[in-house]
Amino acid sequence: MTQSVALFDDRPFFEKAVAYGVQHGVLDQAKLDAIQTDAPKGMVQIARYFGSEFLRPELEKAKDRIVNMVSLTLQIHSGGDLRKAAVHLREHSFMSRSKAASDMLKALIVMPQNTHFGMNEHGGFSDKHIPQLAKWSLCNLAEYQAELAKRQQVAHVIDAAIWMADELGLHADDLEEAGCDAEAVIRTALLAAATKHKEMPDWVVFQKIIATLRKPSATKAINLAAPKNLPAEFKAAVEQVRESVEADLTKILDSAITCQKLFNQTPAFVGRYFWVEDGLSEVDHFDRQTSAAWTKATGGHSDDSSLLTLFLCIATGSTGKTLLTEKTAATLIRKIRKSGLKTELATEFIQANAPAEHQDDYIDMWESFIDDALVTLESDHDYKLHDALSLLRRECNVSE
Repeated sequence: MTQSVALFDDRPFFEKAVAYGVQHGVLDQAKLDAIQTDAPKGMVQIARYFGSEFLRPELEKAKDRIVNMVSLTLQIHSGGDLRKAAVHLREHSFMSRSKAASDMLKALIVMPQNTHFGMNEHGGFSDKHIPQLAKWSLCNLAEYQAELAKRQQVAHVIDAAIWMADELGLHADDLEEAGCDAEAVIRTALLAAATKHKEMPDWVVFQKIIATLRKPSATKAINLAAPKNLPAEFKAAVEQVRESVEADLTKILDSAITCQKLFNQTPAFVGRYFWVEDGLSEVDHFDRQTSAAWTKATGGHSDDSSLLTLFLCIATGSTGKTLLTEKTAATLIRKIRKSGLKTELATEFIQANAPAEHQDDYIDMWESFIDDALVTLESDHDYKLHDALSLLRRECNVSE
């Protein structure tokens, strides 16, 4: 019985290519002589670059490096075909094939490793990268290709985010300054497109986008689609991120969760979406919100009596009013004597809703009122409520 035995050839690809070239007449003696002349020079240069050309271990390592880098170049250009590799070696100098690999590895090293803006280096290869080149100069083809594929994917996500942000009027420098994730930019851009927004949102507008998506009429027709003019090289990266937004929709569309709680307080969502930090816009929005709440609670009244009436109601846990009837005032006093006052509730209401420029004055007024009135309001001796009602008529708004 005839058996065929496959032998594993662990020689560097360069050596295999040379052997093939000699055996099949692709490489002549002149070419072999040129390689033998160039190789020692290249070894010395590499040893000097990474350490010292005067140490034998460094020269041995340099030999491994130059052979490995030439092998990388030949494998990439030939696709593993020995004949093509031999022809390539015949048409180019040995030193140039080493340099070609060095250039490829340097380009790899400076490619982004992380999709977080602000965490990647800018500029080309420099001396600080030499230790990394020392490592990668000994890598095999599979390791190089795996790392290249990974970094290319990262680069595509970053470039896609920059492209989509630019479409919404935001420059790459703004993303760097924000220090956000590229995926977060893409996610928000997709939500903006789904709600027909033409600019990258700030926090206020982002909340409006979510509110729009949560409308019953919108939830059935949410179109999370990549822009039609998105460059082809970015489509795969954007599609992967788009799928993550689809997975998020269950929580995004849950009206029971406020935007603040979901996007700023839920660990899995913090930093997952992007919005432009615009402090002035947020303050203005906050001012409008607090102004509306204050106006509604006070009914537009700003006199001390109306405000003290409101604060007293809030401190007892009652419905806020700026005018009490005699009967309501009496009920309020009895409630105070039974359950006490939580004066901090009124203070918190003032801090949360009153115009900022008046908050200190309102708190002082409230605390002064409590200091003077609390004993009378809580006194069990005034069982007919005469003193307490008289106090409220004088300080608050109590109708006849």
